[in-house]
Amino acid sequence: MVYDILIKNGKIVEGNGNPWYWGDVAVKEDKIVSVGLLKGVEAEEIIDAKGLVVVPGFIDAHSHSDSRTLVYREMESTIMQGITTVVAGQCGSTIAPIDPTTREQYEKKLNTGLPEGITLKVTWTTFDEYLKEEEKAGLGANVAHLVGHGAIRTAGMGQDARAPTAKELEKMKELTKEAMKAGAYGISSGLIYPPGIFAKTKELIELAKVAAEYGGIYDTHLRGEGCTLVKSVKEAITIGEKANVPVQISHHKAACKAVWGKSKTTLRLIEKAREKGIDITVDQYPYEAGATGLINLIPPWAHDGGRDKLLERLADTKQREKMRKDIKEGISGWENFAGELGWENVMVSSIKSDKNKKYEGKTMDVIAEEMKEKDAFDALWKLLLEEEGTPGMIIFCMEEGDIKRIMASPYQMVGTDSSSVCIRGPFSHGKPHPRHFGTYPRVLGKYVREENVLRFEEAIRKMTSFPAQRFGILDRGIIRPGMFADIVIIDQDKIMDKATFENPHQYPEGIPYVIVNGKITVDKGKYIKVLAGKTLRKR
Repeated sequence: MVYDILIKNGKIVEGNGNPWYWGDVAVKEDKIVSVGLLKGVEAEEIIDAKGLVVVPGFIDAHSHSDSRTLVYREMESTIMQGITTVVAGQCGSTIAPIDPTTREQYEKKLNTGLPEGITLKVTWTTFDEYLKEEEKAGLGANVAHLVGHGAIRTAGMGQDARAPTAKELEKMKELTKEAMKAGAYGISSGLIYPPGIFAKTKELIELAKVAAEYGGIYDTHLRGEGCTLVKSVKEAITIGEKANVPVQISHHKAACKAVWGKSKTTLRLIEKAREKGIDITVDQYPYEAGATGLINLIPPWAHDGGRDKLLERLADTKQREKMRKDIKEGISGWENFAGELGWENVMVSSIKSDKNKKYEGKTMDVIAEEMKEKDAFDALWKLLLEEEGTPGMIIFCMEEGDIKRIMASPYQMVGTDSSSVCIRGPFSHGKPHPRHFGTYPRVLGKYVREENVLRFEEAIRKMTSFPAQRFGILDRGIIRPGMFADIVIIDQDKIMDKATFENPHQYPEGIPYVIVNGKITVDKGKYIKVLAGKTLRKR
């Protein structure tokens, strides 16, 4: 047999945590067909991996690339850090299902979040129709989808700050069932974002039960990662227990000074839950800052009815004063970023208009000074109103002790919490979080090679077979005959992230080759547009 690709002379790290061994890997079409010391074989393409390590393609346990796959299929920043499969649809936010009666309105809102000059025609309402749209052309990486609770709730009852009626809850269950039948890997929630912030635990249990019926997972952005962290972890455990569903805690962290060190408590809670038979794990990115929309600095009540209603309230002086009071004093159970962290730790990361572009990369206290506003509150109102609620933000909130403790936990796997971007063109706008470019190289360079937080083989397991097992993507994540040929070849001595908060648009070092479904997608460190990725459906 003449193979399509032969990788020879490499150190093979299979992805299961076992020590490396010398060997070769042969690929035919989209599968790995032979692994070992292969003598006298022929191949169309030979890659000499002498001095390099051959590992499975990384599986991003927490991706938002589904927001981009229909308009940016290349997924370059994803591929360039060695990710060959993403688990997308996180934090309750997916672009399906959609209420057919509000499709045009939804399309307008969706396009406000896309880069200048990029538009998307919304042709779907159901989850299956959306997946079919994605399947019409290739992708840079494979994409496995969760369905978002936020999308289900909006399609089922709008964005009202109330509990669903019995009829609305039944409709939400049907929407969940349709998505699961279409091939979703589970349901995600974003409990700091509207409309998820309005959902009670009982509602989440009922929808998670539906996902569980189809072998799916409940993946949650907790109701709070700051002062309400421990209570929020307990809620996730309760949902897992009551719905009899596996639980994944998204981007686990202790996200304000008041709870630094509380990862000891949360990891103990997870361990005790597992001892009781509740299946719960976490994912994590290796940075001291998080990122989300600037609009999430606004108190929950102001989001009632959706973004347009929020902007109306922001334009009202009296309601702005109520927002100011609530941010200063806090509201019980609310993740109050500005109040808990301070304006000096809130950095604006993206702005659409040319007028305000100069504020990208600056913190809100500095922006207030440059705007000559009275304080950061007034700067916030102005920026959100002028930009129609679209700016992004980075929030500096974590400390190294918690990051390392969570990373070393047997229950942790790696995720970027990012979408696919680029270093040039329309998808290079703003100053995105460096996790878009450097998550996996940072773990392997900083935390494995330099700081010995993890064994190399264990880190690779957390990036490959562990997320594959967790989400049920069982034909990827291991270097083994019969598996899909998603393979990364790395220089263990050089791999390192280069992206920074000040200058994020930099690809990492030390990843000379990436193979997706048997096609070379990074060759000698250069991205190749082959679009060999697939839409994955859970069966």
